[in-house]
Amino acid sequence: MTLYTVTDRFLKRIAESHAPATEVLLLLTDGRTLPLEHTGGSVTVDRGSAIRRTCTVTVADPALIPRTPSDQLATYGAQLRISCGVDYGDGTSELVPLGVFRLDEVGGDVNDGPVTLSGKDLSAIVSDDKFTAPYTATGTVVSAVTALIQRSIPTAAVISTITDAAIGRRTFDVEADPWDGCREIAAAAGAEVYCNPDGVFVIAVLPDLATATPVWDIEATEGGVYISANRAMSSVGVYNAVLARGENTSENVAPVSYLAIDGDPDSPTYWAGPYGHRPMFYTSSTLTTTPACQNAATLKLAQAKAPNATGDISSLPNPALEAGDVLRIRHEDGSRELHQAASFSVPLDLGSSFPISTISAKEDA
Repeated sequence: MTLYTVTDRFLKRIAESHAPATEVLLLLTDGRTLPLEHTGGSVTVDRGSAIRRTCTVTVADPALIPRTPSDQLATYGAQLRISCGVDYGDGTSELVPLGVFRLDEVGGDVNDGPVTLSGKDLSAIVSDDKFTAPYTATGTVVSAVTALIQRSIPTAAVISTITDAAIGRRTFDVEADPWDGCREIAAAAGAEVYCNPDGVFVIAVLPDLATATPVWDIEATEGGVYISANRAMSSVGVYNAVLARGENTSENVAPVSYLAIDGDPDSPTYWAGPYGHRPMFYTSSTLTTTPACQNAATLKLAQAKAPNATGDISSLPNPALEAGDVLRIRHEDGSRELHQAASFSVPLDLGSSFPISTISAKEDA
């Protein structure tokens, strides 16, 4: 969900002109913050990836290529903070955050440049901190996810917009991925967990396309930001039911389960329709009650049946967009559709496209 609300002036400026303003700050391990003069790059946001936000930044000066770990751009602990917006031409600008990234790679031609910097959002820090001893998660969804995140980043901020729920005891083995553990635990409440553009960890439920208010209208009208759009249907990897099961012998909890089905008669993947029965299965010891199984099954079903209708929208950039946001698309023929943003890439230079891949497209009546 979008946590930053853009102003009407901001969106109007996007529609009227290409006047981007971008800022890339290098956060050094000694506490210093240095601005980077950059010539290009992008921030990619993909809800389908475990690490939701990644970035590349192009810098012209080859002197910035690190030769030793103590160099400015050494990849040992430095971070990038990237913002993007518009320049109003009157000496003011409006920037929205695009992400805080752990700097992972720096390289380029040592003589002529350019230099390319690559990074991942802060969830990569949690993911890479693999368990070196068995780890047991208990309590509630919010407390267990927070403990896992702050195990790796003690100062991390974690905000939740969900109704908290108890989880069954879950023991992770040595070498297991703690970030995968966070995502598994969040599923017990039907929620996702991700790192937002401010570097804050969020536990939230995916907005419902049927009830959520669109955050952005992309219109093929005068002054609109619509450039082009494609629409496709696919049944590859699409399921219309999820059976979520939980069994926790360590707490002497009897097996529980819940089958979530696509019960919409107007859906092309309707459980009782010609698509047939195509169930998938999900099991976790964190699920100790039928409501917890229902939450997890509902979340997984939303993910599993979503690709039945997809759209690839190209528009002028809106850096405030978040994966999961609901968009209203008005095509040149006057038809309207609701789409849910799945992935997109925000350019950091002038003139680049802004493709948005969407899921769960449906007609907007």
